[in-house]
Amino acid sequence: MVSQKETERIAACSIEHSDGSFLRKLIGELTQSLQEVVGERECAGFIGIVGTRVGHDINEQYRDALKLQRLNREQVAAVLLDLKRRIGGDFYILEENDRRLVLGNRRCPFGDLVRGRPSLCMMTSSVFGVVAARNLGYAKVDVEKAIARGDSECRVTIYLDEREAALAEGREYFRVETEMEL
Repeated sequence: MVSQKETERIAACSIEHSDGSFLRKLIGELTQSLQEVVGERECAGFIGIVGTRVGHDINEQYRDALKLQRLNREQVAAVLLDLKRRIGGDFYILEENDRRLVLGNRRCPFGDLVRGRPSLCMMTSSVFGVVAARNLGYAKVDVEKAIARGDSECRVTIYLDEREAALAEGREYFRVETEMEL
């Protein structure tokens, strides 16, 4: 049987295993393994599927909490910032208008584990795209700069107008009235 003294000695060790750090490590290693086995593009595809599902859930949580059927552009921007703040990011608005939202970020929610794992950016793309499109009708998300790719900060443009987005890089998202595509 483990003694109280030994339990206390082990508990006093300076080892980081909080819920958040453990989950970040798990996601980071899973992503790295997927990137190595199936490639970065395919890994991003898998993460995009998960991000789409998470995005639908997050969108519903905020709409339910706010008692709204749809969010307007200002509310969408506020929701995206609030979400990233809650999970450890440091996103801020660089530009906001009817054609696009441009967000910067000084700290990735995945921490330093994101470096070298750019497919994790698909989680941000999918969640942002789903929330914006479900409420505003359309979104195209371009992760222009990413800490994951070695940039000092992230820069994410969420195009809200299809004409404005036509020449931009990124992934498109559309309003879907049913959850059947999941």
